[in-house]
Amino acid sequence: MSRLALLRLLQALPLLLVVSVLVFLIAHAAPGDPIANALQGQVSQASIDEIRASYGLDQPLPTQYLAWLSHLLRGDWGTSLALKVPVFSVLAPAFANTSLLTAAAVLLCVLCGVAVGLYSGLRRGSLADRLLLLLIQLGHNLPVAWLGLALIWLFAIQLRWLPVSGMYDLRGASGALDLLRHLLLPAFAAAIISMLILARLVRATVIDIDQADYIRTCRALGYSRGQIVRRHMGRNLLGPVVNMTGLQIGYLLSGVIFVEKVFAWPGIGTQLYNAAAGQDYPMIQAGVMLVTGCFVAINLLTDLLLDALDPRAQTGGAL
Repeated sequence: MSRLALLRLLQALPLLLVVSVLVFLIAHAAPGDPIANALQGQVSQASIDEIRASYGLDQPLPTQYLAWLSHLLRGDWGTSLALKVPVFSVLAPAFANTSLLTAAAVLLCVLCGVAVGLYSGLRRGSLADRLLLLLIQLGHNLPVAWLGLALIWLFAIQLRWLPVSGMYDLRGASGALDLLRHLLLPAFAAAIISMLILARLVRATVIDIDQADYIRTCRALGYSRGQIVRRHMGRNLLGPVVNMTGLQIGYLLSGVIFVEKVFAWPGIGTQLYNAAAGQDYPMIQAGVMLVTGCFVAINLLTDLLLDALDPRAQTGGAL
């Protein structure tokens, strides 16, 4: 297992290097100069040139990239051009907020996705199954931002059950219950597409398992449906669910920017959106690399977990 983990890690390093080059070039591809745009007409051109030199923006792009990469590997994420503070001090709390939102979305995705897929698969062909398939097909094509606005309109404006935006109610004392109330709508909006994808996968897997010969043998021996689901289907569903969940964690972690903007959630997506609008190179580069590193790490852990769950990986492919 340790050799496998090392091999997967070595395979991930070139990917991170390529991503770092792309992130650096894309961040600098936007027209204009952030320093000049922010200070034009306020200070002299000589002062602007001096500030650009202090950030190293007067150097050629290859030199800037190597300097940025060397600092990043040493744990120095740079200083924000817009906020004039260390990038880490801004991204660390924002990433913690995004991780909380992602964890809640993943929990909803797994619980609801597996339950819906299992129910639909066990009752394939029924009216409930057809209605769920229609819901899955329609919901899979809904834009996340539109869904977030629809949830706000229904649950926050019309029913007044949940707050509109933010993490805490600024008018009262904050606490775990207040955080949970603010978390429900953005977590559900972020999870809905992944939830429906997982439900469709679970349904297809349940149908395949239910038609297997050993399941028919279990029925012939008098096993109840509950016993078959617990003893056989659950174990065979574990691998696909773990695999899909790992992929969806990466998707949710990197794709909640729209949810965070709609619900004013102070996460890393909001920070990257503001940084892109202001051409804040250090913030963009560090933020995207942080999300990418987490995505690669999650995929690595998912692969290792799948190998641990697969007995063929532990016996060299022979059973």
